[in-house]
This record gives sequence, C-alpha cells and structure tokens, in this order.
Amino acid sequence: MALVTVDVHDGVATLTLRRPEARNALTLQMKRDFLAALDDAHDADGVRTVLLRAEGPAFCVGQDLREHAEALAADVDSALDTVREHYNRIVMGIATFDVPVVVAISGACVGAGLGFALAGDIRIAADDATFATAFTGIGLASDSGLTRALARTVGVGRATDLLLRGQPFDASEAHAWGLVQQVALAADVDRVAGEVAERLAAGPTLAYTEVKQLLRDVPTQDLENALEREATAQERLARTADHRNAVDAFLDKRRPRFTGT
Repeated sequence: MALVTVDVHDGVATLTLRRPEARNALTLQMKRDFLAALDDAHDADGVRTVLLRAEGPAFCVGQDLREHAEALAADVDSALDTVREHYNRIVMGIATFDVPVVVAISGACVGAGLGFALAGDIRIAADDATFATAFTGIGLASDSGLTRALARTVGVGRATDLLLRGQPFDASEAHAWGLVQQVALAADVDRVAGEVAERLAAGPTLAYTEVKQLLRDVPTQDLENALEREATAQERLARTADHRNAVDAFLDKRRPRFTGT
C-alpha cells in the first residue's frame, strides 16, 4: 500500500499518512506517494472538501533524519533537492485546493509536518497534540512554508520566537494563538474532523472557493483592491443556484440545501 492514500466518499477526499510505525516521518517514497495522492485528489470528480489525517500516534514528525543522513553522505546537492522537488510541491498541493481543507492532528506535528498542517484551512487538534518547528535544532532555518504561515497566523514576533528557539508547544497554546481552530479529545479527533469535513462538503462550495481566493490575496492588496475583489466575487456568487436556493430557504424558514452549483 502507498504511504499516503486518497479515498473519495460523499464529496470528501480523505488523504491519509500511513507510516505510523515511524510517526509518519517522511521518506523519499512517502513524499512521492504524497504528491501522487494530492494529484489524484485534485483530479477527482465531485470533491467538495479535503480531509488530511494520519494513522498512528503522530500526525507527522517531518523528515526521516536517518534517510536524510544517508542522502547527505551520498550527495549533499541531491539531498537538498527534496525541498523544491517534494516539500514545496506538497505544500502548494495542499494550499491550492479550491475547496476547504480540514486537517486532523494527533500527537506530534513537527517541522515539515507543521508546515503541511498550516497549509490547510481548518485544523482540529487532539488534546494531546504537540507542536514544534524543530529546524534550528538540526542547524536549518525552515521550509514547507513555515516562515510565511507562522508570521501570518501568530505575528512576526511569536513566529520569530517559535522558529529561533524551536520550543515545543501544546494544543491549548496552539488554539490560543489561532494555529488550530478546535481542540478535541484524542479519541475523538478523527470523528470531529470528519464531521467538520462532511458539513463543509454539504455547504456552498463555490462561495468557499471565493472566500479562499480572497483570503489568499489579502497580503498583497490595499483596501480599495480588496473591496473591488469582494464585489466581483459577490457578483459571481449571486448568480449561483446555491445563493438563490439559500435565499428562498431563508424566506420559507427552512434549511438550505447546497449543491455546489
């Protein structure tokens, strides 16, 4: 079986990391499987939400350092190619879904694993989850989009501290800082994240896509530009069946049914 798989059911594409015996440490094969699974999820018909989860006691502890040490010994340049060839492409693959991406985080979420989680939209953490950037501990800076994601989410000051000192933090701290949106019991995190994904899959998919695009462009826009882009998005969405049906449902005092059209 591939080390990262994708399964599509009822509008939810579930991506699962499957190397639990190594806490989902990332080998070359696992990174290749991750990219293939992302491609399959992007190409699948009828996907309205993505759920990223992991098997075992940890979400992902980042690069498999044993394999990395072997690669460094063999050829430093080739060992470092993995950042552009794999990590960057995985983060872009997660971040560029038009539909919402829900991430279920159990146990350790470290290094590139944290970068992958932050590339999603809504993160549900187990109450026993632990987080760390970890890169400076092995003499590196950061990759997998961590500098950008942390600075945007927690501010440059806290991001600087997390990246320079690399101290671990827990689920309650992650929630207080806005890095995760919800904390669930460890035994329930997959179920809770799955329910969130299912609700989003039954929602106004086209509206979610517009929201994601508007948020993605925020750092490069002034207020006038942002207002114009919002107005353009509203014009597009006002013509959708989901909008018309939701307005009718509100007036009729019934629950709307969204079809993603």
